[in-house]
Amino acid sequence: MSNNILQTEIDYLKGVGPNRADLLRSELSVYTYQDLLQLFPNRYLDRTQYYKVNQLQRNSSEVQIIGKVINIKTVEQKRGNRLVATFVDDTGEIELVWFRGQRWMRDSLKLNTPYVIFGKLNWYGNNPNMPHPEMELLPDHEQSIRTAMQPIYPSTEKLGNKGITNRVMNKLMQQLFSEVGQRFRETLPKSLIEELKLVDKGTAFFNIHFPKSQELLAKAQYRLKFEELFFIQLQLVNKKLLRKQKIKGLPFQQVGSFFNEFYNDHLPFSLTNAQKRVVKEIRRDLGSNAQMNRLLQGDVGSGKTIVALLSMLLALDNGFQACLMAPTEILAQQHYNGLFDLVKDLPINTKLLTGSTKTAARKEIHEQLENGELHIIIGTHAVLEDKVKFKNLGLAIIDEQHRFGVAQRAKLWKKNAIPPHILVMTATPIPRTLAMSLYGDLDVSVIDELPPGRKPVKTVHRFDSNRLKVFHFIKEEIKKGRQVYIVYPLIQESEKMDYKDLMDGYESIVREFPLPEYQISIVHGKMKSEDKDYEMERFFKAETQIMVATTVIEVGVNIPNASVMIIESAERFGLSQLHQLRGRVGRGADQSYCILMSSHKLTNDAKTRLETMVQTSDGFEIAEVDLKLRGPGDLMGTQQSGILNLRIADIVKDNDILKTARYYVQRVLKEDPNLALPQHATARTILDQLMQTKQPWNYIS
Repeated sequence: MSNNILQTEIDYLKGVGPNRADLLRSELSVYTYQDLLQLFPNRYLDRTQYYKVNQLQRNSSEVQIIGKVINIKTVEQKRGNRLVATFVDDTGEIELVWFRGQRWMRDSLKLNTPYVIFGKLNWYGNNPNMPHPEMELLPDHEQSIRTAMQPIYPSTEKLGNKGITNRVMNKLMQQLFSEVGQRFRETLPKSLIEELKLVDKGTAFFNIHFPKSQELLAKAQYRLKFEELFFIQLQLVNKKLLRKQKIKGLPFQQVGSFFNEFYNDHLPFSLTNAQKRVVKEIRRDLGSNAQMNRLLQGDVGSGKTIVALLSMLLALDNGFQACLMAPTEILAQQHYNGLFDLVKDLPINTKLLTGSTKTAARKEIHEQLENGELHIIIGTHAVLEDKVKFKNLGLAIIDEQHRFGVAQRAKLWKKNAIPPHILVMTATPIPRTLAMSLYGDLDVSVIDELPPGRKPVKTVHRFDSNRLKVFHFIKEEIKKGRQVYIVYPLIQESEKMDYKDLMDGYESIVREFPLPEYQISIVHGKMKSEDKDYEMERFFKAETQIMVATTVIEVGVNIPNASVMIIESAERFGLSQLHQLRGRVGRGADQSYCILMSSHKLTNDAKTRLETMVQTSDGFEIAEVDLKLRGPGDLMGTQQSGILNLRIADIVKDNDILKTARYYVQRVLKEDPNLALPQHATARTILDQLMQTKQPWNYIS
């Protein structure tokens, strides 16, 4: 059967009509037959078992019983009345109760006729009753397409109020299958279906909506999850191959004097093995004829900056310019200070361009970029402005790329006739699972060891009642000449409350650490940026020992002398935020500490987060726990949350299926890169459609 019928608008399905169609569109995004077909149940009720009245247990599960109604009466109660029917089988009796729709029930119930009832029980003493049961005459029940495992569909309050119940959804599904039949076009290569023993597509769709047994349901779910993940991976892996074939890169053949002189004479420390491995991977990319598109992951303090610099020096050795873009001025300034310091003895012209760069300096930067005098530009979004033109941009490095939108990244591409090589850096470890799905078309490098001499940060969890001991500890550290961060949450919805917490906290700290013995800086989002910079600067120069701040300090600031990070109301932070904040300390040779303060009232998730922080400092482990707690949408932040609108698969729970799908995609593309063989024709068609519909994951990198 051609699948064209599936594109029919939902209004035309018998039983829908214009009003229901509007509701299905607005509440469930069901526009066509296909959307309804892919509205998969959230869960299933097991209708395989029939209970006798004397077997009923006091648990909360739904039960079904075969019996008959022997009498019906109306019972007065304080407000209104209720309809009560006595239902019996050969082992006992149970009451059925209705508070609504009584007249209709009274008229339609048949006495002494076999029914199947289904619902949840209430118990009064030893007497069970069932309010508003689902009822079906036994002969109808035996003929019904509705199966042993009853599907429960996604719903909303509005749908329920307008009478589109689960039962109605079930009827619409039955109608859909009677119109469409079960002959669905097969999408996966036949060899794959045979090798993986997958059920065919028609069987899978039928058994996801009308499963005959637990076993058939499991097979149907596996088949549809595999297919969904297979086509996502097919897009990503195919895009990666295409990019390597089509997008010619700038071949950096030379390893010249900039790189060699810096590496041999100016490198302030030896590289770790992980850094050496990553530099090799980058050099291999830059030397090939394809454009590099690499993600560099490394925990805070793992030394990504030096890898970025060595990559930029390779661009310079080949006569190209390089650019490094950071999401905030503070971070751009810090990259600039760090890199300027490293290359100050080499003939390299490096400049900083941000929103606050003065007009005269900006003009000079624009000119030098265009005539090629400027080798390395470090900046914020300001680099993306149309006015900024390069003579020949060879390498663009983007730091903390999840802070940049896709359109912004695309602007960088257009700064050169041949797209520059792209290196994306992040200190937010992305779980391997998610990296495979989100960044399947990027090559990934990981720096997974800290430089020698770095001691892991000691992390402890303390309750608010231990605050005096914590203050005592801070005083001891300050005596040793160290500096301390105290961070308060700032969560948009409760900004007033947070601001009050911050100010109350600040006042109690000022009382505990009085002038002139102690100097305290404060930084928060309500301050003007020049005041923020002034306070940051004082802390940076060690003129103040304590920095009280909201999470504005989360990214970037490098103060090796700060050895204590205290996070107030730590239960209100997400795991990745806690991990980022902890990364602000432990940058010098001294032992550093992270103290998580919380109240005694903790949710289970909050407990898990705090325990995880105390137990491990491995960013990848933390990211995996975070993914399990929050799910993929939340993890990528709001602007990325649309990326994986999966209909049936779950990136976390179906990790194994994802790996299998990726393996088979790679195998298929290896033997048939253009999907030109007859057995891959359907897959080719679907891939083309997906590429045209601009699914969100088309925009990922």
